[in-house]
Amino acid sequence: MDLTQLEMFNAVAEEGSISAAARRVHRVPSNLTTRIRQLEADLGTELFIRENQRLRLSPAGHSFLAYSRQILELVSEARTVVAGDAPQGRLALGSLESTAAVRIPGILAEFNQRYPRIQLDLSTGPSGGMIDRVLEGSLAAAFVDGPLLHPALEGVAVFDEEMVIIAPAGHPPITRARDVNGASIYAFRANCSYRRHFESWFHEDGAMPGKIHEMESYHGMLACVIAGAGLALMPLSMLESMPGSHQVSRWALTTPWRTLTTWLIWRRGARTPQLDAFSSLLPEK
Repeated sequence: MDLTQLEMFNAVAEEGSISAAARRVHRVPSNLTTRIRQLEADLGTELFIRENQRLRLSPAGHSFLAYSRQILELVSEARTVVAGDAPQGRLALGSLESTAAVRIPGILAEFNQRYPRIQLDLSTGPSGGMIDRVLEGSLAAAFVDGPLLHPALEGVAVFDEEMVIIAPAGHPPITRARDVNGASIYAFRANCSYRRHFESWFHEDGAMPGKIHEMESYHGMLACVIAGAGLALMPLSMLESMPGSHQVSRWALTTPWRTLTTWLIWRRGARTPQLDAFSSLLPEK
């Protein structure tokens, strides 16, 4: 087993095909096929399930991928330390959409100016998806809604978000969930922590939302609420950043539902120089 084999294995695992992986690592497909077979023989197990022209990871392959990524990250870190250079390489960062839109643009700009040799790859999504990707190793870190509960993760609280319910203009006051029992709501998919928070707010008061319409963006939610089609929950900072925010009424939730804390999380024991560089720019909470 050598580092080149691990790089090839990672490429095939992430691309799902030999041809796409070969383009990524600038090798011919036959070379990748041979090296992957050699790696499987060395490990004594099949890392991929082969189906026509596609490959998907076997259970053993899933386990090995986490270790392979960690090995390559450690090698990159060791090279940086030995060379005594400024941090370089790749930082795959995940974020809630609202955090990416409102909280970190200035931090990202400063990071790119201060650490030009680090390639920052940012992706957005709900907390559940971001946590899964950090655990599997495809993200080095992610901004998610707290609290931090998973034993394989560690992190730091970064931002407090005031959550507000938005309703069509002129809507009667919303002081508790029973005031809007049965109302249609607009939210992200089921693995979104803000959606779970909204549903829990209803259930705690013995109420139920009506139809839950799944949306892909806060702008879509806002447009539907402006049109009078239902309610939505979002961070106040996000609402105030969007054109049209003045066209809805807003109602703050009562304690303990009012505030949610955004955390930056990473795999336990897996901090890298790239992540340290990024973390140094975050505000102290």
